[in-house]
Order: sequence, then structure tokens, then C-alpha cells
Amino acid sequence: MVKKVITKADDIEKKFRVPRTGKFKLSSIDPDLKIGFDKNDAVDLLAKEHEKLKALQNLLYADNSRSVLIVFQAMDTGGKDGTIRKVLGPLNPQGVRVHSFKQPNPKEMGHDFLWRIHDCTPKHGMIHVFNRSHYEDVLIARVHKLADSKTIEKRYTHINNFEELLADSGTLILKFFLNITFDEQKKRLQERLDIPEKNWKFSSSDMKERNYWDDYMQTYEKALNKCSSPHAPWYVIPANCKWQRNLIIAKILRRSLEKLNCKYPEPEQGLENIVIE
Repeated sequence: MVKKVITKADDIEKKFRVPRTGKFKLSSIDPDLKIGFDKNDAVDLLAKEHEKLKALQNLLYADNSRSVLIVFQAMDTGGKDGTIRKVLGPLNPQGVRVHSFKQPNPKEMGHDFLWRIHDCTPKHGMIHVFNRSHYEDVLIARVHKLADSKTIEKRYTHINNFEELLADSGTLILKFFLNITFDEQKKRLQERLDIPEKNWKFSSSDMKERNYWDDYMQTYEKALNKCSSPHAPWYVIPANCKWQRNLIIAKILRRSLEKLNCKYPEPEQGLENIVIE
């Protein structure tokens, strides 16, 4: 049987987008799922996507009426850093900002949970990337019972309203959950122990969080269902295979930027009469 290769960005976008039914199951996206490319083809195709993305980024910046917010969430070792580096690294760094959200500091704790997030959203013309995000406040908070269930339920509503505000203000929002398996996480954690250059990445806290794997999967599934909307969709990306993960995300990003229909500003009149001596 010949495996069907999914090549069109629209088909890929549809396949991995969380529907607005409230009935999505994480188990429906196998982290080992293959869409038919081999590694060599995927690397070549990613390079082509980068050329298109560079042109679209330049257009976004020049048009200066829209912005882009990309959210990455994953379990530990899920590949957020690698994805950002491989997919967005080739873009013009002047137009990209990456924000990593860790445990809130005392000043941040003195405000609502979205206060520190709003300050990091992109202005027109810019692409901002969240390495973890406001979703930590409905993920970790739920798993470790840092907030009661009533507060968590309200936060889903606050997040949806916040993202709608951003969208209404001209921000394209794309949210990616990098879906790996329990066994793949074990393999990647072991690499951090075995490879000296990766030792610095290993944290004993990762082992503690690993014990909550099933709780996190249930919590992610609920957040995906509660907060995937037409203006701020969630995508669940099979992420055990890193090179395929990168290509899928690049294709979704490129197609989403194309749909913005950004245009270059009209040039100053009379340029044809200017002679530079």
C-alpha cells in the first residue's frame, strides 16, 4: 500500500487544527504520525518554505497593519526551543521577538495572570513567539492545584476574551502543542544525561513533572477544547519526528501569513522623476 503524502498547506492546516467541537481527543493525533515525506525531501521543502516566509515577513513589516503571535506549548523536552530555532531562526531577527515565561515573580504575582503577557504581545509589523505562555495558568495551575477549579474555569474565558481582543486589533494568533510520547520524553531526557553538552538542560524537576504525565495530557486536552477558536486556533503537531514537526509548522505559518493579504505601501509619487547624482 502506497502511503499518501500530504503536501498542500491547506490540507496540513486542516488535519492538525483542533476543531471547535469541544470533543477533540489528543489520542486522535499520533505523535509518531507520518505525513509521507522522507527526511531529505523535508529538509529541502523546509528551505523552500523559509524563502517564502522571509518574503512574507518583509511584507508584514512593510504593510505595518497586522502582527503575528505564535504560541508554543509542550511537555518538557517537547521541542519548543528546537522548533523556534529551526522554523523561525532563518527569518530577519529585527522582526522577531521570543518571550519565555517562567514562574511569575513577586511583581507579576501582584497583578492578574494576563498582565505580564499583554506587555509581550506584538505591535504591528512584528512576529512574537511565546515559549510557554498564558496557558501555564490553566495547565500547571490545574495539575498542581495552584488555583481552585472555579478560578481555572474563569481563566479559560479570560484567555478567550484576551485572544479575541488581540485578533480584533490585527494580531494573527497561531498556537502549537508539540505532541510527544511518554517514551520519547524518556529518550530525550536520557540524552540530556548521556551527552555532556546537554547536561545543562537536565533538571531534576523534569523527573517530578514526568510523574504527572497523565494529568497533564487530560489538562492539555481540556485547554485545547476550551480555547481553540477561529481567531486563535490550536494545532496539535506530531512531534516525535523533529524534521517533520518543523516542516508542518512552517507550512501552516506560511499559509496563514499568505491569508493576511498584506501589501506594500503605495510609493511616494514622482519617484520616476528623481535622479540620484
